[in-house]
Amino acid sequence: MLKSEELINKVKSYNKFLNPETLSKAYEFALKAHVKQKRDEGAPYIIHPVAVADILSDLKLDSATIATGLLHDTIEDTHTTYNTIKEEFGQEVADLVEGVTKISELENQAIHNSKAENFRKLILATSKDIRVLLVKIADRLHNMRTIKFVKDANKQIRIATETMEIYAPLADRMGMNRIRDELEDLSFQVLNTEARELIKKRLDEIKEDRSSSFKTISFKFSDLLNQNNLNAQIFGREKTPFSIWRKVQKKKSIIRTNYRYYGLQNNFR
Repeated sequence: MLKSEELINKVKSYNKFLNPETLSKAYEFALKAHVKQKRDEGAPYIIHPVAVADILSDLKLDSATIATGLLHDTIEDTHTTYNTIKEEFGQEVADLVEGVTKISELENQAIHNSKAENFRKLILATSKDIRVLLVKIADRLHNMRTIKFVKDANKQIRIATETMEIYAPLADRMGMNRIRDELEDLSFQVLNTEARELIKKRLDEIKEDRSSSFKTISFKFSDLLNQNNLNAQIFGREKTPFSIWRKVQKKKSIIRTNYRYYGLQNNFR
């Protein structure tokens, strides 16, 4: 878990106008508010809001959003009120924390009675500030990274399904491709463990060949670009097991559709 000073230094690395006192105060406030609470794995609850703040700092977000990451569960899970947050950290942070809290309340009230698309629209409509969604997605990402500690298998499936149907598409709409991929793959690991393990095993088996092929192809591209006085860097990104599985399923669907189509055509001949 990041210490207060480490988090502040991380944010300072991209935000030279940071007021460190605000983040330090938010860190200590969250630590005291959650002091008696534990996570499912038995660890102090504070590791979660700190992890959320860390994810938000990876996205290089402003200090108000980082502070919200630290405080995002205080209204929902402790005796802290909106007015307390407002008095201590100002209206901007208080409104953001309240916005995240409202989404959590919507989850509890509407998730079983709403289609995923309708619920996504509801979240977007009620989130006046896009930073609320960023904090909520970071919150869900850390919860998915630690979902193996949730003892109730049905709860794991429910959370993974929500993530796949609601939060991964939201991340996609916001252009957060890396986070979308991770949310989908973490959900896939829960919802179809066997399929994911088979794909992962195959990826591990061909890892050296893929690496060698990428180096060969990227070298040829680099050489061609250099010959034309173009300076560029070439990066490769490995598809996630879920992305591969989805592509395979899509191709199977196309094959089945074509088979049915040509089968019908033949019946008319």
